[in-house]
Amino acid sequence: MGRRLRRIERFLFKYNLVPPHRWRRVAIVAVAAFIGLGLYMLKLSNAASYLSDDPQACVNCHLMTPQYLTWTHSSHREVAHCNDCHVPHDNVFNKYFFKAKDGLYHASIFTLRAEPQVIQAKSASVEVIHNNCIRCHQDQVTDAKLVGMVENHHAKRTDRLCWDCHREVPHGKVKSLSATGISIEPIRLYTPEDRTIVPAWLQKTLDEKNSKEKK
Repeated sequence: MGRRLRRIERFLFKYNLVPPHRWRRVAIVAVAAFIGLGLYMLKLSNAASYLSDDPQACVNCHLMTPQYLTWTHSSHREVAHCNDCHVPHDNVFNKYFFKAKDGLYHASIFTLRAEPQVIQAKSASVEVIHNNCIRCHQDQVTDAKLVGMVENHHAKRTDRLCWDCHREVPHGKVKSLSATGISIEPIRLYTPEDRTIVPAWLQKTLDEKNSKEKK
């Protein structure tokens, strides 16, 4: 153990990774503060939730409220979540790289309060969404009988964006952040375990009524 520590110490001094003695205490405090703030931000932002496919993770920062609310009222709610449409599915590394890149951009925009009133997909996201539409609806997009008969059948059927025609799928008409309304659905990450929708006075009345009926 002592040998290993000496090796680490030699390595740090060799590459000047240890500050001069007079600055050492300041450096230790600065590094500790940086790590502490980083961990606090990870906890505050529920960063671990972004590794999941839970759609409610997308409204952690409340920036995607219009998209979340319109999705919950769409036909896609029962068959697809946000990641099914908005991240690549060619391999797991590309999926999480794209999620990290997109998430960092969204977090930066939200922190700077620079979000537009109407949120629209960027070109990289447009390509991913379009490819996922084709991936899920392959049988509807192309006709297997015509693939061998019609030249470039697949390319001709997939060269336009799906939402050029299906303009209200799945989020409905374009709405601004201030025009969508507020979600009344509880966000699980911020909801106490003992939270109840029924007020205490009403629950008491119901319990009394039930007890009388049993008697």
